[in-house]
Amino acid sequence: MAHKCYYIIIVGCGRVGFHLANRFSRDGHSVVVIDKNAITFNDLSSEFSGFKIEGDTTQMAILQQAKIEKADILIATTHEDNVNLMVAQIAKKIFNVRHVIARVFDPKREEIYTQLGIETICPTSIAVERFVLAVKNAEVI
Repeated sequence: MAHKCYYIIIVGCGRVGFHLANRFSRDGHSVVVIDKNAITFNDLSSEFSGFKIEGDTTQMAILQQAKIEKADILIATTHEDNVNLMVAQIAKKIFNVRHVIARVFDPKREEIYTQLGIETICPTSIAVERFVLAVKNAEVI
């Protein structure tokens, strides 16, 4: 059975964003990656078959250029929690993107995002949980 092909917009082409863009492109999805700094696109693999847009995603015109109204998924991976939250809210509330995921660094903000119906990934919380698990599983000699 073939997998479904999604139209995915990735906001931010830093370490996480470019890995996601490369992976989803390689998996056959339609990918648009947006970043304020075009130099970040240099990290995309030569096999990346998606589109690259240089611009500020807090500007509605940039999201419309990315055809956000057609997106199945939007992933906000910038290094700024406020930008990720704003873009995620715009995607969800204005353009009715079905699946919106935002990276949030501040664990206190996770609850706010959740209340707004936005799925989050918090590297800080994930790291804490992994360290706690590693300590629990450690053999002390």
